[in-house]
Amino acid sequence: MSARMTNSRQSIPAPMSAFQRHALMMAKQQSVAASHGHLLSSLREQGASEFERATWPGRKLEHWKYTSVQALQSNETAVWAAGSSASAECLATQLIPMHATRLVFVDGVLDAAASDTMPEGICLFSQADNLATDVIEANLGKVAGTVDPARRNLFASLNGAWTLDGLLIHVARNVVLEKPVYLVYVSTAQHNVVANLRTLVVLEQGASAQIIEHFLSSEHVSGNNGFVNTLTEIQLGPNAQLHHTRLNLEHEAAIHVGAVHVNLMRDAVLNGFTLSEGSQLKRIDYQLNHCGQGASLSFDGVYLARHDQQVDYHTCIEHRVPNCTSQQVFRGIVGNKAKAVFNGRIHIFEDAQKTLAEMSNRNLLTSNSAEIYTKPELEIYADDVKCAHGATISQLDETALYYLLSRGISPANARTMLSFGFINELLSSLTIEPLRVWLEAWLRNRFSEDRSLVSDIKPATDSGAEP
Repeated sequence: MSARMTNSRQSIPAPMSAFQRHALMMAKQQSVAASHGHLLSSLREQGASEFERATWPGRKLEHWKYTSVQALQSNETAVWAAGSSASAECLATQLIPMHATRLVFVDGVLDAAASDTMPEGICLFSQADNLATDVIEANLGKVAGTVDPARRNLFASLNGAWTLDGLLIHVARNVVLEKPVYLVYVSTAQHNVVANLRTLVVLEQGASAQIIEHFLSSEHVSGNNGFVNTLTEIQLGPNAQLHHTRLNLEHEAAIHVGAVHVNLMRDAVLNGFTLSEGSQLKRIDYQLNHCGQGASLSFDGVYLARHDQQVDYHTCIEHRVPNCTSQQVFRGIVGNKAKAVFNGRIHIFEDAQKTLAEMSNRNLLTSNSAEIYTKPELEIYADDVKCAHGATISQLDETALYYLLSRGISPANARTMLSFGFINELLSSLTIEPLRVWLEAWLRNRFSEDRSLVSDIKPATDSGAEP
């Protein structure tokens, strides 16, 4: 009897939060608005069903244990954004100057005036021709759908429930895109608006591309500037090669939950880079699946958090087949009263022999009040593998600081050089030179303008006086 009673209790769904109820109402609004939506109707229905049954994140959920979603929990006033355009000032001061195909989305809606003409293979879901429709139907939801239900992020389900349109990047067999695809997502100062972004990338056999996703805020943001929910699905065919960069550089009031899901088929290569500043709520998940022998990936990440910000990276690399490699390096700098979370998981299946997998997470705390929760995980079921993982939390090396001071460098400049150098070496993996140069300059400015990202360690020979 007690067992039956227990099962009965477990079957009772947890009460929905105010935001869940409101989000489902907004999903119904999307379905009504979808006059052309037969292509996406099943995605919306499945997403809404999953989101309705999902448990709202809290400390009892391991994957959300250290990240608060309080900023969303009681929100019952979120609205879909009205159409707007990116300002000339925003485009001039915040965009990366490079020779690329640039597409600008403002609060989730394409700004055609600020965007380049879409080349062949790139289109909105709503403008898909017969070939593009076939590609979307064959791949949309399939990559994200491979995630273990126990680890599935409820916001990925919400993204599906909210998807009214999306962007397809399809590179045909053996085609090499000559220019990078530069996707710019601008959040404006509209109060409490929602932007739902869905991107599908499909590289067929032997194809090659470079894609940059850049999230930013308009120049006059203050207070709560809304909620951005993003999901990017990437299908890499045999021998395909992709350089994927994701930059989350929004205002610190931003609420952003995002995910990137990638399937790598035989001999596919992924070179990934991500950089994120903290905000009111910043959570980014990466799910990277080796599905074909010989696939390899290299993935570097940087996160910076200060003031009362939080940033949370959850990564999961699954080696499902033999003879694959993965290398993951993340570094973070956390200052003031900010909090950062890094949860990196490597899962090696029983059949994935001859796997080579390495993961490293190093963190620099620049304040006694800053917090970092790092959790590297190895889950190995094969016996012929070579794996390594490690995590460190520290302040700047006192010996290195003393060395610079002894060379006549001021204490302020020495600390800035060491803090900046802690993450700058990861930029060397970027093969797009204008992107690397722009990021280096952006980081230098950030470190020189905000001392909270610079360690305040003071060796015995340092009087603490600043020039």
